[in-house]
Amino acid sequence: MAQTETTQPQRQSLRFLWLYALAVAGGAVSYVPFLTLLLPLRAQDMAGEGAIDLLAYIAFAGAISASLGNIAFGWASDRTGTRRPWIFAGLALSFALLVSVPTAQDTVPLIVLIIGWQFGLNMMLGPLAAWAGDVVPDEQKGFLGGLLSFAPALGAASGALVTIPGLASPDERLWLVAGLVAAMVLPVLLLGQPRAMPQLMTSEAEAAPKPRRFKRSAVSRMWLARLLVQIAEAALFAYLLIWFTGIDPSFTDNDTARIFAIVLVLSVPAALLAGRWSDRHDRPILPLALGAGIGAVGLVLMALSGDLRGAIAGYVVFGLSTSVFLALHSSQTLRVLPRPETRGRDLGLFNLTNTVPSLIMPWLTLSLVPVFGFAGLFLVLAVLTALATGLLLTMPRSN
Repeated sequence: MAQTETTQPQRQSLRFLWLYALAVAGGAVSYVPFLTLLLPLRAQDMAGEGAIDLLAYIAFAGAISASLGNIAFGWASDRTGTRRPWIFAGLALSFALLVSVPTAQDTVPLIVLIIGWQFGLNMMLGPLAAWAGDVVPDEQKGFLGGLLSFAPALGAASGALVTIPGLASPDERLWLVAGLVAAMVLPVLLLGQPRAMPQLMTSEAEAAPKPRRFKRSAVSRMWLARLLVQIAEAALFAYLLIWFTGIDPSFTDNDTARIFAIVLVLSVPAALLAGRWSDRHDRPILPLALGAGIGAVGLVLMALSGDLRGAIAGYVVFGLSTSVFLALHSSQTLRVLPRPETRGRDLGLFNLTNTVPSLIMPWLTLSLVPVFGFAGLFLVLAVLTALATGLLLTMPRSN
């Protein structure tokens, strides 16, 4: 009997991994089409020429509430020792607030509603991220990272779906988005049934004398490396179209969207292959370092490009490599967090690397582009991503 209890399954079921990846993609669907398409259109109808200012206020308030909510609800799920009820509650609250957006007829109510929606959304996303750390062993974290690369691609695809002309009115689009999110998140909550992984819930003190795989400094290195790459990502996301049209005025927003889509589609098999390789060879950090390093090369190519073809090629190199980096980083971060009892809170702190760049990037751009042009900006971003590569390549291990 004792022997039976010690032979715990060491690998999580593929069924749960795929359902979990679908739920994470549902998280992307919950905010990508709304924040990039539906909310700007609503702000324009509401504020007219003041839409830019309104969206700036919403972005700032939303980033703050998302950051605080992710940390708070990750911590709450740690304290209660369970993730699913928080994910259920966050899904229900974010659903209700999203479809309530049409009731906000003025700017202040809209901002308040978005703040509440961000709290509800991160009540779902924070515990959902921590759940993977509870049940996915290290031997499958690379594969999990590859599956997570579907999330941004499906987030972008959902925006194209809900805005098909004649499919739905502006208010109905909100219901369509909310319905898609529920359809993608509920299966893992109702049908996931992950295998228990008690070894993943063992605290550092209880794990002794087994040595930790990574030293404590690995946590700060992983955090800083992602922040540096995300600053470059945020800058490219915000200013890529402006840069392309500066090279070729005939280049359109639709052309930029197609390039984004191509990069996202290509990143899925690349991340799956890189994740599988890292699992098979027990090299979890090397693909991250390579992703950041190749991203730096892409930025240098962009800085040196003199025509549109070279500019596009440089961006594809950057976008593909950093998309793989970000997908795998999300899963491999779970390796280095030292305390399972604070996993949700700690992942909330890592989530700051997704929100803080939006506060840093505008000042960096305004200080560099007027003086040195976009080439100067890209070279500085290349240095930042190269620093991320160095942090990861020199990450110390305990064994």
